[in-house]
Amino acid sequence: MDEAGKRATGQLGEYGYGSRDRSAGEIVKDILGSAQEIIRSEVRLAKAEVREEATKAIAASTMLGGGAVMALYGLGFLLAAATAGLALLMPWWAAALIVGAVLAVGGGIGVSVGIARWKTVHAAPDKAIADVKENVEWLKRQTKS
Repeated sequence: MDEAGKRATGQLGEYGYGSRDRSAGEIVKDILGSAQEIIRSEVRLAKAEVREEATKAIAASTMLGGGAVMALYGLGFLLAAATAGLALLMPWWAAALIVGAVLAVGGGIGVSVGIARWKTVHAAPDKAIADVKENVEWLKRQTKS
């Protein structure tokens, strides 16, 4: 057993956290310093969450916009080609109606995919908000005791 172990009296000694007397001011200063660091960490977390959600929003809107543009161009070209081809077998108006219906279904699928991806985007950084609320409660408990 070392010397400190022989001198141990069962109270906080050399090994204890409270081995020196700390004033209330030092304790409050430590609590405030910890709270500031927690808040800085939460702000960094919130920024990371917002950045992640913005990336998802950009990807979803790109897919949605790209799908809409492709559907419109496809609509134009396929309507012209398919209508001309079907017009050889039936009246031109019936050929245009069939081609238009098929392209509308394809465009609807593209828009549905974009909307589904858009719904996965969250506006608020939920994790950071929950952590900040938890930290505020912890700080309130620390300052009351």
